[in-house]
Amino acid sequence: MAELDAFRAETRAWLEANCPPSMRTPMPDDEIVWGGRRARFKNPDSKLWLERMAARGWTVPTWPKRYGGGGLAPEEARILEEEMRRLNCRSPLQSFGIWMLGPVLLEYGSEAQKAAHLPAIARGEIRWCQGYSEPEAGSDLAGLRTRAVPQGEHFLVNGHKIWTSYADLADWIFCLVRTDPLAKKHEGISFLLIDMDDPGIRTRPIRLISGASPFCETFIENVRVPLDNLVGGLNNGWTIAKKLLEHERKMIASIGERQRGAERSLAQLAKTYCGARDGKVADAVLRDQIARHEIDQRAFRLTQRRAAEEAKGGAPGPASAMFKYYGTELNKRKFELLLQCLGTQALGWEGDGFAAEEKRITREWLRSKANSIEGGTSEIQLNVIAKRVLGLPD
Repeated sequence: MAELDAFRAETRAWLEANCPPSMRTPMPDDEIVWGGRRARFKNPDSKLWLERMAARGWTVPTWPKRYGGGGLAPEEARILEEEMRRLNCRSPLQSFGIWMLGPVLLEYGSEAQKAAHLPAIARGEIRWCQGYSEPEAGSDLAGLRTRAVPQGEHFLVNGHKIWTSYADLADWIFCLVRTDPLAKKHEGISFLLIDMDDPGIRTRPIRLISGASPFCETFIENVRVPLDNLVGGLNNGWTIAKKLLEHERKMIASIGERQRGAERSLAQLAKTYCGARDGKVADAVLRDQIARHEIDQRAFRLTQRRAAEEAKGGAPGPASAMFKYYGTELNKRKFELLLQCLGTQALGWEGDGFAAEEKRITREWLRSKANSIEGGTSEIQLNVIAKRVLGLPD
């Protein structure tokens, strides 16, 4: 306990001395740092904050130091998170490499692959995207058709991915490919790392109802991928894919923590738009709904923390399906309440008649509907929970 207290004091002092004041404010969408070869920093302090945190290994605090991490124990990482929250420190880096690829490389990657890719992820030098879903392989992911044919020292890859988040901005893609078309569909899949700079890769953004285009179609035509970019062995991709999905579901489950939605709390918005009486939200029913949501959010956060402590830094496991299901449903409920607070001001997201906060909330409400689809639909999560968590019969 004394050692953790000392670590907390040291961490608090370092954050107070090194986190720029502008990095202790709510983060606008255009200042989110994703890193990568084409990274642009609207706020110079964002770059400074990333560099300072990366130098200390705190963009990936629990990764080994030799791979650019902080080498922290889970208890120390939790203290770092708590102290950053206390100061309202922004996340220095958002990254699919950190949330999804990094953990499976640590478990399945060769030493050469870890050394080549993990430090670059930790420093925000390379931005990754995920090549899983295809036009005819969504929930039935194992039905994918993208082919990788061994030819000498490389694979020749051809195929078509869809719903590839931020593919148009990514440097590399971790990709599921079929390497044995004659094997059972789950057994003929491999996991490849592919440089997006190859001229045989094209991306096309998909415009959503909110007006944003975070998802893309990705076309892969005659792309040569070195054999050394195969992770975990030939035809062992499904094992890695399932493990990565556990990390992805854990990340999506916490989307409500990262997704701002509104600068102000539900209660503050309700008081502004629906009125207040004696310092409380005037509408008693709405007040009760907000209180219930805050209680559910707090209980969910504590449950996630308890599960993380029980896992002792290990992989999330099948329980990630429960967190993904509940977290995304909770986030959708939050946005329904936000719209309820705004009333008629939630009817649009463009034009002078709507404030910036109102526009953002409505757009994010539209976006939240995808939360229960991406990373495996809610129906798929319920099946995983029934079979792998509860052990129910088919």
